[in-house]
Amino acid sequence: MSALSPAQLTRDLAVRDLSDPAAGPHALQLVVDLAVGALAARWDCAVRWCRGDRIVTVEDNYDNLGYDPADVTRDARYTRYVDERRMLRSHSTATVPAALRALAEDPADDVLLVCPGVVYRRDSIDRLHTGTPHQLDLWRITRGAPMDRTALHGMITALLAALLPGRPERREPRRHPYTLDGVQVDVEHGGEWVEVAECGVAHPEVLARAGLGAGWSGLALGMGLDRMLMLLKGVPDIRLLRSAEPAVLAQLGDLAPYRPVSAMPPVRRDLSIAVGADELAEDLGDRVREALGADADSVESVEILAETPCAALPERALARLGAHPGQKNLLVRIVLRSLGATLSDHEANLLRDRVYAALHRGTVAQWAAGGS
Repeated sequence: MSALSPAQLTRDLAVRDLSDPAAGPHALQLVVDLAVGALAARWDCAVRWCRGDRIVTVEDNYDNLGYDPADVTRDARYTRYVDERRMLRSHSTATVPAALRALAEDPADDVLLVCPGVVYRRDSIDRLHTGTPHQLDLWRITRGAPMDRTALHGMITALLAALLPGRPERREPRRHPYTLDGVQVDVEHGGEWVEVAECGVAHPEVLARAGLGAGWSGLALGMGLDRMLMLLKGVPDIRLLRSAEPAVLAQLGDLAPYRPVSAMPPVRRDLSIAVGADELAEDLGDRVREALGADADSVESVEILAETPCAALPERALARLGAHPGQKNLLVRIVLRSLGATLSDHEANLLRDRVYAALHRGTVAQWAAGGS
């Protein structure tokens, strides 16, 4: 197991949780309020807020939610471990087991558990993804009439009516370890289907582990708050949600349609690199964020244009990359665009070189800092 260094942990814990009013107002909080208000009014139930800690036990993030001990998501490539027993939560559902245990100690016959917060995950770099997204789990737990698929679809309908009224939507079966009759909810946007929620009937074994046995049932729904806010306001780039640019920041206190701010010109750089044979776009995204730190906000996207097994390359190409046959060669396009200022060629090249140094796993470097 590879654990975070003290410096990495300090950096990650310092990331502002935009969904938390204690960290200052933000439009993400209005999305949460809309969702909670719609469901609480529909069900006339109690509401309990459960923000929880960013550092959770491995048991609550995985075991108590029914994840298989051999699940690939437990690998250190996907999970930010603090030590052998603790980790930075990888989804807001990691807050739910503690919320269920608290409910078992202080029961309510019908309650909506509200679990919002920033989470930490491996992700690619593009306009829709970040390594520190915000999520919201909404679990209705009751010891009244058993919750079933009909109640679940009523929950979905109520949420979509409150948040994205009139949008074309579809619901498809999905499997989650902590639900039965799982469903993925997508809405149409710009001619494409965009996932907005995953949900299902709360798995009885998850409830039982928390002390809620026979007679208890529930509904479980999780959604990405950043994606939902971007759809609501028409925000084109997830980086804008954390922007300090005054013209952008002034628009992040309400749900009014986003008014585009003068865009900086993009700078594109293509890199030919050698990487491990099993590396994915998400791996590259993590390495870029780690290497660039605060400057990662200037990277709009990292896209793999082509990949070739190094074993299929001629000797001259292998020598140029400093690669070995067990690796693969990627042609990667990075798009650099600062949200607040135009990047000079020199600044763009310095960023390109730092990205190259973070990604390339060959023994020969093609770029020199400041090169063209």
